[in-house]
Amino acid sequence: MSQDPELLRRLLRAKDRMDAASHEDWPVRQLARVSGVSAAHFARSFKEAFGVPPHRYLLTRRIERATALLRDADLCITEIAFQTGWKSLGTFGRTFRDVTGESPSAIRARERAAPYDLESVPACFLRAAHRPDLTIAVSEKRRQEARGMKESEETEVP
Repeated sequence: MSQDPELLRRLLRAKDRMDAASHEDWPVRQLARVSGVSAAHFARSFKEAFGVPPHRYLLTRRIERATALLRDADLCITEIAFQTGWKSLGTFGRTFRDVTGESPSAIRARERAAPYDLESVPACFLRAAHRPDLTIAVSEKRRQEARGMKESEETEVP
């Protein structure tokens, strides 16, 4: 389904705002105002245009930024959590682990231990390679993992 070019420009305006300030809260209502459409229309149109809902897009940007800070900055993990928009260290750690499969400290240790010659790689490729794969909602991922654990416990033979 093709979207109106004017609507796409307005959706890009909202997406650019999220990119520029991913650490801020961006309720759908506020993003819809930026785009000049209703909240429901914005949410549907954003997902259609970019393949993910606005909240998941913002979560992806926050995880990307946190991963870069873990790799490149000498900030404590708590400071990184707050700088990237989380209100608590626990929520940051749990969400980060759910999305990436590793804890923030494990990512930091792995990234710092591996020597890289990345100067010759275009920045856009590096960002794409480090982008978290959020094809399903974090809550759905947790439910699937819980079901998998339950099923494996039921099939174990004592």
